[in-house]
Amino acid sequence: MTTTPDQPGRAMTMREIRQQLGHTVPPTGIPYPTVQATGYVVSCLPEGHTDRWTFTVQVKYAGNDRWAVRHSLRHYSVNGAWEYEPDHDEDDEAEAAWKQAHTFDHDTALRLARELAPTLTYRGYTVANALAATP
Repeated sequence: MTTTPDQPGRAMTMREIRQQLGHTVPPTGIPYPTVQATGYVVSCLPEGHTDRWTFTVQVKYAGNDRWAVRHSLRHYSVNGAWEYEPDHDEDDEAEAAWKQAHTFDHDTALRLARELAPTLTYRGYTVANALAATP
C-alpha cells in the first residue's frame, strides 16, 4: 500500500519498502530477520513494586492473530472465567477448541487485561492493599 499526501494511510514497513525497491533478499541469500512483539505486561502496580508480578496480567501472542490473557498459570476465557489449561493428551482437536475459547483478537485482549488488572486478588490481598502498603 502506497500513500500520497492527499491519501492518508498507514506508514509502509521496512519490508514493504525493500520489496517495492526490489530488495527482498540480501546478497547473502539469507532473508532479512523479522521482528515481532509477542507480549504485554498489564499491572496497576509500578515497575519495581515488590508485589507487581502477583498483580500482573500478561497478554501473550498465541499465533494466528490471537492473543491469550493470562494471570500466572491461569488463562482468561471467552466465558469470562479464569481457567487452567488442561492436559490435552495429544488431542489436537480438543487443544484447538480450548485455545479458541481462551484467546482473543489483539484489541480485545488488551481491553480485557486493562479491565482485569485492578480486580486481581491473592489470598484476599488486593491491588488496593498492595498499593496502600507501598512505603
